[in-house]
Amino acid sequence: MAHSAHELIARLPVTQTLLPAQVIGELFQLLIRKAEFSPKRAQQAVLNWQDAFAVIDTSQSVLLAAIDLAVHHRLRIWDSVVLAAAATASCRLLLTEDLHDGFTWNGVTVVNPFAKTPHYLLAEALDS
Repeated sequence: MAHSAHELIARLPVTQTLLPAQVIGELFQLLIRKAEFSPKRAQQAVLNWQDAFAVIDTSQSVLLAAIDLAVHHRLRIWDSVVLAAAATASCRLLLTEDLHDGFTWNGVTVVNPFAKTPHYLLAEALDS
């Protein structure tokens, strides 16, 4: 059963949910471009997300790992940054619609949170 984004976010365990810094930047752009937020309103929304969830920084080692991912797995660089940041933070699960559902790299499994059949790792995370 697929969840809406709002339902899913409300169910995420706050203490176990991390946001890569790259995602914060992408959210800002999305809010301005597609949701037509003013830059100030988008900034406030991004700050609210940072208050709600811990943020994973993009370091030099994350960038180098991301470049390696892009070269060896033919991923887009910014998707690679998100995955590499998740691996650096020892995440077990990465929720995204942008990568191949079920792909696992360095212990991180990519899961589409809106798939018709929820991945067992997502079901476990939402039940905790």
